[in-house]
Amino acid sequence: MANILLVEDDTTFATILENFLKKKGFDVVVKYSVKGGVEALKAHEFQLILLDYRLGDGIGLDVLEALHARGKVVPSVIMTSFNDVRTAVNAIRQGVFDYITKPVNPDELLMVVNEALEGKSADKAKTTSPSRKASSAAVTPDFVEGTSSAARKLHEYIALVAPTDMSVLIRGESGTGKEYVARAIHRKSKRADKPFVSIDCGTLSKELASSELFGHVKGSFTGALNDKVGQFEEASGGTLFLDEIGNLSYDVQVKLLRALQEQVIQPVGANKTVNVDVRVIAATNEDLLGSGKFREDLYHRINEFEIIVPALRDRRGDFQQFVDFFVANANEELGRNVEELAGEVTDIFDAYDWPGNLRELKNVIKRMVLLTPGKRAESSALPEEMVLAIRKPIENTAVAPSADNPDLRLHSEAHERKLIIDVLQKAKYNKSKAAQMLNIDRKTLYNKMEKYGIE
Repeated sequence: MANILLVEDDTTFATILENFLKKKGFDVVVKYSVKGGVEALKAHEFQLILLDYRLGDGIGLDVLEALHARGKVVPSVIMTSFNDVRTAVNAIRQGVFDYITKPVNPDELLMVVNEALEGKSADKAKTTSPSRKASSAAVTPDFVEGTSSAARKLHEYIALVAPTDMSVLIRGESGTGKEYVARAIHRKSKRADKPFVSIDCGTLSKELASSELFGHVKGSFTGALNDKVGQFEEASGGTLFLDEIGNLSYDVQVKLLRALQEQVIQPVGANKTVNVDVRVIAATNEDLLGSGKFREDLYHRINEFEIIVPALRDRRGDFQQFVDFFVANANEELGRNVEELAGEVTDIFDAYDWPGNLRELKNVIKRMVLLTPGKRAESSALPEEMVLAIRKPIENTAVAPSADNPDLRLHSEAHERKLIIDVLQKAKYNKSKAAQMLNIDRKTLYNKMEKYGIE
């Protein structure tokens, strides 16, 4: 069984934890100070460290600092009496696996301990068996966490905020998997056994949004033939996910703010209010405050903690895991047996910038698997426009550069910025079309736009 170092200056609490962990089969060494913890690390090897955040002669992170100074990394969990996200964020940034708030729930402690220990071995397994084969995905049944630095940060934040009741704002481009993040937060929360209700605010009309969210009584408006329970009541006790929250009208935003502040709702046409207990997670792919259409007070209410989901182009270290995952799912759904991708398919995937992110990747792979009767997927099964964007034939560069011939390779750097802006305007800011007009791929276009500060 694993050897655990427990550093806790409350002797009574330390004894309780020690007895509990020993009953579960762990070996436990208890120390009551930073100094004692550091000395124990010198004398023993541990598989896990449990640290009180505030100790008599320092903080728990001082023990980790001493450990890291010796070039060692051991999974660690911080215990704190202060449900302070800033404290936990600081701890996670310094390499803490997770945190627990006091009073510690025994089941939660055991779960976190096991996850920390299993996480260490899982990481080793992932790093020792890289593969380009589509059938060798090391993934969970419904979601790929990834192993890149961007993925680790994302899931550290999920683990950090999930046990709290804080409202979370998830920001990210369309197709990055914001709802998956919301579901992961719910799954790891204390509300996991309660409902998770998801609403796409972009599909709600101004007239029906209030009814959908808060319910209505019979006869309150034309078409209200029966009483309706709103999604807030449906999600009571659990989590309500408001996707693309920026699409809500100003009037609905006012009602939503009241619901969040007072934990009460008033169905349309009703005289009485209804108490609800809901944790709200919202998502958006836009700058809510910059749009000028979103209430600032509501923004700060839903943004108690912000998680930014990285674009697929910023998660190249996880890319093959996503490919393997989507290929495996498509094989099962479509009754195919794709086991390998042709080298050209891999090259195209690597060069393409995936503006539609994970949603686009999933759809492209599903189509590819459908069009592949055998075990090896070829580039002919990919969308033609994707292949053309990457395999753009080299044009005759002897033609003189001009506004009528916007081949970007014929222009000097001094004229590039103006030419790119002109072509973007002609293409109505369709970047795929603009890249084709400029005779470059989209990845190059994005790089040049960033280089020249073109929004």
